[in-house]
Amino acid sequence: MKKIKSIALAMLTVLNIADAQTTKKSQQQNPYTLVYEGAVSENVKGQVNIHPVTYKIKDISIAANVYTPPNYDPAQQYPALVVAHPNGGVKEQVAGLYAQRLAEQGYITISADAAYQGGSGGTPRYVDKPANRIEDIYAMGDYISQYKGVDNTRLGLLGICGGGGYSLKAAQADKRFKAIATVSMFNSGVVRRNGFMNSQVATIQERLQQASEARAFEAAGGEVLYANNSTTPLTDEQISKLPFDLYREGYIYYNRTHAHPNSSSRYTLSSLMDLIIFDASTNMDLINQPLLMIAGSKADTYYMTDDAFSKAINAKNKELFLINGATHIETYWKPEYVLQAVNKLVNFYQINLNNHNDEF
Repeated sequence: MKKIKSIALAMLTVLNIADAQTTKKSQQQNPYTLVYEGAVSENVKGQVNIHPVTYKIKDISIAANVYTPPNYDPAQQYPALVVAHPNGGVKEQVAGLYAQRLAEQGYITISADAAYQGGSGGTPRYVDKPANRIEDIYAMGDYISQYKGVDNTRLGLLGICGGGGYSLKAAQADKRFKAIATVSMFNSGVVRRNGFMNSQVATIQERLQQASEARAFEAAGGEVLYANNSTTPLTDEQISKLPFDLYREGYIYYNRTHAHPNSSSRYTLSSLMDLIIFDASTNMDLINQPLLMIAGSKADTYYMTDDAFSKAINAKNKELFLINGATHIETYWKPEYVLQAVNKLVNFYQINLNNHNDEF
């Protein structure tokens, strides 16, 4: 048994080194620092083009990428999609992958780095408050609605992982979004409060106390304290001992195969005060737009999608779509799973952005 485990770890090491080298080479060659497979590396006439843009949320500069579809003509009218990235992610990773794939199908898409994170401004760095993430989504809607060629009556929303939870909250209030979809939705508040799969319920008050003390320390002029602040890379053996698929595969995705210098899992400890009292699945009855929620059948995060979906009692044409065999992280990059998700999304948006009801 030990021999088999040693062989497995050795194979994992080889694969991770090869993947990391491929990703690093890809990023070095990509002027937009995109780290996903098949990413746009130059703007070619007649193909999907990428346009780095900036805009402000109050006094904070936001870095975003807009993808325009093949043969884009600003004199024409196109449906548009806002794509919200995962917790700790950036627009150059999975959000960019889905934004590009959907642009290939005729949509103008936008993905932006959250305020205080990635290439966007805001200090202290890595503030991770739900209200900010929801405002990020509103602001992407503001910007893309004014983009040349966008038909702002056909605006859709896609949230991935943590961005999926924040998209559900944004859609509850913002009826500019005519069709709402999530991929591998992650309810950040529930996990920060109870722990993943309810593994930290016993320490809620202790963690709230730590967050409160961190805020007091900052207010008194002390240094900003962070959660998930370790910079020491994990070994393959340490990764294999992480308790959940999400953590094991997520570590490899964010730190090896699809690493990006602007991506970080750390967040200000004081943010926990806001995160712990947040819940993406409350007030789901306010979503009256069409709703599609996609998850992997093997995803250990599926319970969050299932819970939110069951509460969306007023959503139009709502559908839960499971990708057979996929884990949470595999929906970020594995070609066959991404293809299934994109095909489902395209069908969903084609139906609901072309035939939406103006009452939304």
